[in-house]
Amino acid sequence: MTTRMSYGGRSASTSQGYRISGWLTFAGVLSIVVGAFNVIDGVVALFKDSYYVANSNQILVFDFTAWGWYWLVLGALQIVVGVGILTGKMWARVVGVLFAFLAAIGHLAFLAAFPLWSVLTIALCILLMYALIAPPPGARGD
Repeated sequence: MTTRMSYGGRSASTSQGYRISGWLTFAGVLSIVVGAFNVIDGVVALFKDSYYVANSNQILVFDFTAWGWYWLVLGALQIVVGVGILTGKMWARVVGVLFAFLAAIGHLAFLAAFPLWSVLTIALCILLMYALIAPPPGARGD
C-alpha cells in the first residue's frame, strides 16, 4: 500500500483511490458532539423547564416541551450522521450540513432561553458546515 501525504492539512491519497481528509474526521466528531449537546438540551427542556433563563412566552414559536422533542430528535440524528461521516458516506455529509443548519436556526430561536449556550452552538454548527463542505467530493475521514 502506498501513501502520499500532503502538508498543510488538506488531504492524502492512498492506493485505494480515495483521499483522507482531516476536516471530515473533525466534522464527524463535531457532529457527534453537537448532537450530544442537543440531546442534553432536549432532555433538560423536557424535564426541567425552570432551568432556562426565559419563560415559555419569550421563546419563538414553541414551548419547552416542543423544543425538547426537537432537540432530542435532531441531536440523536446528528449523532447517527456523525458516525456516517466518520465511515465516509457522502449522504452523511449532505445530511450533516442540513442538520447543522437546522440546529443553528433552532438555536437562533432558542437565544432567549439560553443565550451563551446558543451562541456557542451556532458557532459550532457553522464550523461543522464548513468542515463538511471544504473537503473534495471523494474524500473520507479516517
